[in-house]
Amino acid sequence: MASPSLRGVVRTVMIVTACAIALYLVWRVRAVVRLAGISLFFALTLEPIVDGADRRTRAPRGVIILAVYTVLIAGIALVGYVVVPSMVKEVQQLSHDAPRYALELRHNGTFRHYDDRYHISAKLVQDAQRLPQLLGHLVGPLKDVTVQAFSFIGQLVTVLALAFLLVLHGRDYVGMGLSLTGDRKERYRQLIIEINRAVADYMLGNVVISVLATLATWVVLSILGVPYALSLGFVVGFFDLIPLVGATLGAIVVGLATLTVGFPTATIVWVAFIIVWQRFEDYVVQPFVYGRALHVNPIVTIISVIAGAELLGVLGALLAIPTAAAVQIVLRDWWSHRERGAEVAPSSSAPPMTQPSP
Repeated sequence: MASPSLRGVVRTVMIVTACAIALYLVWRVRAVVRLAGISLFFALTLEPIVDGADRRTRAPRGVIILAVYTVLIAGIALVGYVVVPSMVKEVQQLSHDAPRYALELRHNGTFRHYDDRYHISAKLVQDAQRLPQLLGHLVGPLKDVTVQAFSFIGQLVTVLALAFLLVLHGRDYVGMGLSLTGDRKERYRQLIIEINRAVADYMLGNVVISVLATLATWVVLSILGVPYALSLGFVVGFFDLIPLVGATLGAIVVGLATLTVGFPTATIVWVAFIIVWQRFEDYVVQPFVYGRALHVNPIVTIISVIAGAELLGVLGALLAIPTAAAVQIVLRDWWSHRERGAEVAPSSSAPPMTQPSP
């Protein structure tokens, strides 16, 4: 092997240094990068809705985006207005009626046997009566809450503003970027279209599935006579947005609420329903809603969800699967063109055939 030239060594050192500086700058502005990524996913989610309204109306695109924002904010405010007061009342009622529920539980012979040995009901009553006090401690100092609230509002406004611009001028930005790719323009355009479709289908599909889970929970809990059935339905719908474990967490919360209504019949019915519903959601609802947009390896799904939750919490877990799907689309495109290039290379390097001389 020939020794590297001085020019090659200098070039390699400059490339490594430039990459290190770029990574350091990205790390310093990681909060901005995180907000930009969230804005991009939010914009990809809203784009099909805005495009559909844009085709059916003559209103300016900016007005349509503002109308969608208004509907979303009103829906979130309505959910908060319904859920928060109901959950507070549910906690207060549970705390007040805890001794009666413990007495009813002792009517069960099996539970009474273990309760006499481990004093379960006394501990449950004590913890339940302390729930309002614990909620007060969770609020924290007013100063910290105020600072965090202002920080969250600032980040929310930033995300909404960036998403607004991306939905409004996204095609122009993509066109400017594609104009720099030369002969690969159509290839990258198709790649962007596939990523856009996969991310939008997943995000919208996840919202649709959560709405269906909310309605199904509301109906079942209303039939069982569980108080605040609609609020608990919203809780299940919210947790259902979280991949892998969200539905289970929501089911546990509702299961605790069913303990106050006809124990153990209501709890058994709820557990049976949620098991059937999750199977129906996994094998019927999700394939129908997502279609063929996502085909992510299960191992990649689990790892991406864990990594996303570690980086961004619940939001990271929500964005992990579409991110993995986008990366998978890019890698699949790269690999297919690499194999195609490998097939063309030997044929192009073969010597030309010569006609035999007479």
